[in-house]
This record gives sequence, C-alpha cells and structure tokens, in this order.
Amino acid sequence: MRAALLRLRRGTGLPVAFGGLLDGPRQVRIGELIGTGTRALQGLAISSGNGLGGKAVALSRPCAVTDYRVSRHISHEYDAAVAAEGLRSVLAVPVVVRRRVRGVLYGALRAAQPLGDRALSAAVAAARDVEQALVVRDEVRSLLAAARETVAGPGGGPGPGPGPGPGPEAWEQVREAHGALRALAPRVTDASLRAELLAVCGRLETAALLPGHPRDRPVALAPREVDVLSCVAAGVTNATAAERLGLRPETVKGYLRSAMRKLGAHTRLEAVVAARREGLLP
Repeated sequence: MRAALLRLRRGTGLPVAFGGLLDGPRQVRIGELIGTGTRALQGLAISSGNGLGGKAVALSRPCAVTDYRVSRHISHEYDAAVAAEGLRSVLAVPVVVRRRVRGVLYGALRAAQPLGDRALSAAVAAARDVEQALVVRDEVRSLLAAARETVAGPGGGPGPGPGPGPGPEAWEQVREAHGALRALAPRVTDASLRAELLAVCGRLETAALLPGHPRDRPVALAPREVDVLSCVAAGVTNATAAERLGLRPETVKGYLRSAMRKLGAHTRLEAVVAARREGLLP
C-alpha cells in the first residue's frame, strides 16, 4: 500500500496520498498516510456509500471532487477529518480483486482545482499495483494452506514419507505446490509471509527423507538454483521456467548448470533425482 501511494504521488503530483484495505464487510480503514500534516485521517473507517471513498467502493470505480466540503455528489460523514487536514480536491480509486473491492487509494490537494485525466490515470495505475500484490498474496496463502495440509496428512500426523502414506498423485500435488510456492516467493513483499512460505517449502523438501538421513545437507544450492530445479522437476522448459521466475532464459540455464555441477549430475533428470535424494526437492 505504501509503495503504491508513493507511486501515486509521483505520478499525479498530488502532495497528499492515503489509503487502506478492507476491514470488515464493505468497510475500508485508512492505514497509510503520506504528505499529511495531521493524524485526522489515520484509522478512519470508510463505509460503503459514505463520502468520496465510500462512493468509489459502492460503485467499484474511481471518483473525484473538485471541492470536497461543498460537493453535492457525495455524502459528508467525514467532513471533520477532511477539513482538519485541509483537503479540498480529492480523488479516490478502489482496489478491486476478482470483482471485489479490497481497498481504496486517495490523492488530494489543499486547493480547490480540477483534477485532470492524467492524475486519475496515474492513480488507477497505482491501484493496479496493490491489486496485483493482493492476488499474489491470495495465491500464496491458498498454496500454503494446501501445502500444510499435505505435509500434516489427513489425520494431522506426519504427512508424506516412507511406508504407507500419500500415493503418486498426492506426491505430484506436493511437488506442484512446492514449485508454485518457490516461484511466488520472490514476488512476496510481506517479509513474514515470505518467511512462512519458505519455511513450508523446507518442510515439503524434507518430507520424504528416510529416518536417520543426515539433515545437514552436504550439497548447498543457492535459492535460485532450487527454484530452477523445482521448475525442471515439473517438466517445464527453460523458457517457461524463466517466465515463472521472472528471469531470462540464459540466467535459468546458468543456474541449472551450476546446480548440476554441485550435484554431480550430467542431465536435468539426474539433477532432479539427486536433489530429491538430498532433501532439496520433495
């Protein structure tokens, strides 16, 4: 949110930017302020349909007013907070993910003057950044939940491993989840979520190790080498792996060659088998 608000300020030239995410049914709570002189807007709960932001939430589209305090196109539940900050011209852009409003970004001036299409377009672009980040976070959380369930097993006990347990289909699900999580990790800006994601990846990677297998891995691969190998294990080409990981195909080849050398492998398949044997891949 903060990064998007900074982009909004740069793109629009508006001195004040603020916003927040959904906090309860059809209610957004302002959580980030940039360029404000007071704390009047901090923590303000914006209900759907109320004020400029609430109108943007209700309509799921951007809205703007040239002079907030006298506008006849919005309701005025939040006039005191807006006046305390001295805001006049304000625009509000909803953050919409899969047709559901998840937040609102605002840009504002302390003078009553029209906000042009350029400012509105820049604000919409900033909102798209938040939308993409939320999509990634949603995907990560969904995969984490599936991965935890797979590792824990249906009864809550140990999951995949030797002996009776998940069959080939379940193992393919484990490996697909692992590859997807590894590919998403670099795109996650939330440090705690990224750490949790990588921790689950670690559990998936060692889930099949036999009892007594040394946990201190003699082969140390770089995180990106593991990322590339997880894609290779899924049977994708270097070009597809590059697209998933946000890398160039030549870079993927370099990581793959390095991983193969460390694992003593001569082919892609040998590298995957060796990595699984060492508990580097599920």
